Amino acid sequence: MPFVYLSLGSNLGNKMQKMKAAISRLSNEAGRLIKQSDFHTSKAWGFKSENDFINVVVQIETSLSPFELLAKTQEIERDLGRISKTEGVYSDRLIDIDILLYDDLIVDEPSLKIPHPLMTERDFVMIPLLEVAPQLIHPVTKIELKKMAKKRK
Repeated sequence: MPFVYLSLGSNLGNKMQKMKAAISRLSNEAGRLIKQSDFHTSKAWGFKSENDFINVVVQIETSLSPFELLAKTQEIERDLGRISKTEGVYSDRLIDIDILLYDDLIVDEPSLKIPHPLMTERDFVMIPLLEVAPQLIHPVTKIELKKMAKKRK
């Protein structure tokens, strides 16, 4: 079964409760939880907010296809209070779940892009991702993610 890496974030409400509920739902409904990073606090990225985010990366093993997994993550977001995904404009959110990597699969569809196109630009993604899986290689560039992260610093 494929290994998938997901990034979760929350900066509204009871953030820790939302994160733990999302991780529980993912492990019960999307696949087997393999690893989880520590929880990290970060400032908003791409917009201004007084509310800091809590971020985490999880690795799961799943039998779901990429599009089934996308549907499941969106269902979990809705059930935990997320009203809609943002289209190009970022804002505060109760919960956000992004598919970062799905094995070494590359998907480039309007509704789903894997690997996540902005993941290497975001410390709040890369730090917990490298904590979970420091050996990962970017499926498009074929460069180790830890080398990509070091180049940014």
